Amino acid sequence: MQNKKILVTPLNWGLGHATRCIPVIEALENHGFEPIIASDGVALELLKKEFPDKKILELPSYKIEYAKNGSFFKLKMFFQIPNMIKAVRSENRTVKKWIKEYGISGIISDNRMGVYSPKVPSAFMTHQLNVLTGNTTWFTTYIHQLFIEKHKQCWVPDVATSPNLTGKLGHPENCTLNIKYIGPLSRLNKKCLPKKYDLMVILSGPEPQRTLLEEKLKKELLDYEGEVIFIRGVIDGNQTVTEEDHITTYNYMGREELEQAFNESELVLCRSGYTTVMDLAKLGKKAFFIPTPGQYEQEYLAQKLKKSGLVPYALQDDFKISDLEEVTMYKGLKNMDTEEVTWKDLFGLFEGK
Repeated sequence: MQNKKILVTPLNWGLGHATRCIPVIEALENHGFEPIIASDGVALELLKKEFPDKKILELPSYKIEYAKNGSFFKLKMFFQIPNMIKAVRSENRTVKKWIKEYGISGIISDNRMGVYSPKVPSAFMTHQLNVLTGNTTWFTTYIHQLFIEKHKQCWVPDVATSPNLTGKLGHPENCTLNIKYIGPLSRLNKKCLPKKYDLMVILSGPEPQRTLLEEKLKKELLDYEGEVIFIRGVIDGNQTVTEEDHITTYNYMGREELEQAFNESELVLCRSGYTTVMDLAKLGKKAFFIPTPGQYEQEYLAQKLKKSGLVPYALQDDFKISDLEEVTMYKGLKNMDTEEVTWKDLFGLFEGK
């Protein structure tokens, strides 16, 4: 009997959506399904490297660009709406064609709005049931939930109870969606390794903000005295490594290298994207956050975790390397004491259960 084919489609918005789909893809395979992967841009390139033996397809790009000035984030996004709508319609047509062409039996969409079909059961995976956009939060949340309603289930990678990692992002009031809290997801595992680096810097996210932060941190790190591993988050054809003084720089790392680097590092300096938060919690690491300018979700998570006494943060324009001294006053993230994801029950969606 042929294994059922499940289409897994992470949004190309930085690397977080792609990396948190990795344990989902592996679980599908372990439970007798055949995952087919589809995305675009750097998310697609990362998954090609992680799963060279899998069927991987390319979806239309949303072509999302960030403003250089964070205060113009919402305005920049507003002017990109026509292109995003065009991409959503195009990917929906593409998915309908693929269902016939590849015999797809189910869909897992990680925040891709056009990846759904009434012909096969589907799950929408997101940590944002409330989409924070300032005074337009009510509208963006409403639109987002309209798309989620097109799916049979909504999978939230967090716990249902308090304390949790997403706060109001993943725990809306009076929500009628069929929500399943599947627990935090991470492709990484904690290991007891001797310390090699005092600081690990890991970057990702859409341009130009990724590059702007990289340039700022390179200047700030000149005054840092410890050993640094700097992972730029740029997925090129080949891995490059440079060593200069106390800083070792990689353009990107594969999962095994990244897992080792995390475990060998005392402190992590990074964005406050939710996938990174889940990784840090799984590994029990201390960190310092610099949220992407203008991205309300990252700003909210940074504020929430600082208020909880777990992780300090600074705005990108304000950050100084001396700010890292604050970390000693915070507890750091810890792995949440939750039951393992019951993949068999979740995947019952594709068995008609």
